[in-house]
Amino acid sequence: MPAHSSDEVAPTVERLEHLPEESPVRRDRSRRRSRRTDWRLGGRTVRRWREWVLAAALGGLGMGVLAATAVTVLWPGMSSAATVLLWAGMVGPVVFAFTRSRPAGLLRVRAIDVLFGLTLGVMLRLVQGWLEAASGGGADFPAFERIGGRLPDGWVFADVVAPVIIAPAVEEFFFRAVVLVALYTVLRRPCGAVVAGVAAVLFSSGLFVLVHGLIGDLALDQVVSVGLLGLVCGTLVLLTGRIWAAVLTHAAFNGAWVALALIGTALS
Repeated sequence: MPAHSSDEVAPTVERLEHLPEESPVRRDRSRRRSRRTDWRLGGRTVRRWREWVLAAALGGLGMGVLAATAVTVLWPGMSSAATVLLWAGMVGPVVFAFTRSRPAGLLRVRAIDVLFGLTLGVMLRLVQGWLEAASGGGADFPAFERIGGRLPDGWVFADVVAPVIIAPAVEEFFFRAVVLVALYTVLRRPCGAVVAGVAAVLFSSGLFVLVHGLIGDLALDQVVSVGLLGLVCGTLVLLTGRIWAAVLTHAAFNGAWVALALIGTALS
């Protein structure tokens, strides 16, 4: 092995000593960027999901409620059209929000979300049944309305597809994916993550109950069960950072009622 003189080593050591060190500010920025793969931590994916998105959501919902109410008053038999108008008022803000950006991690899918959804949805339906029985409600199975002894045309879409597939997707993306996320994003910095999370869950759940109360007469047990559904779905989104457990919980909750109604219709 050839020997190296001190004259050859010294310049090399001197060059290594004078290499520029990584700036602490740069390291800090890099660390923050690597951590913000979740919308709950802030970052650029929710930077535009603030006051404007929240205002668009509330405005769209208000127009949807007004349109649905007008149809219900003017044409009492057009409940399906009223529901479609209400959903349109929710879909518009969802499209507006997701065209601005997509919150990091919100649309991820995990197998555990299926377990959460099915288990919690069925449990909430059992609680609703217990509340109905405790408030003096009937113990019979629910049943779909028949006309002339037959189920009306289009009942599969109106009574099965709409409540089990369309309503959970539209309502959870509006109340949880848009309203909850936008309000949390607005409040996270000034109030802290905990206060922002609690406020976002309570506000989105209260709005959820209010809308259901406006479009249909709810008994006390139904108000409580809808409120519990909203709280559970909001908490799931906040704890997991994902929307699909909430969608599946809502779908399972409605689907359990549809299953009971199918049994009741067959037995009646």
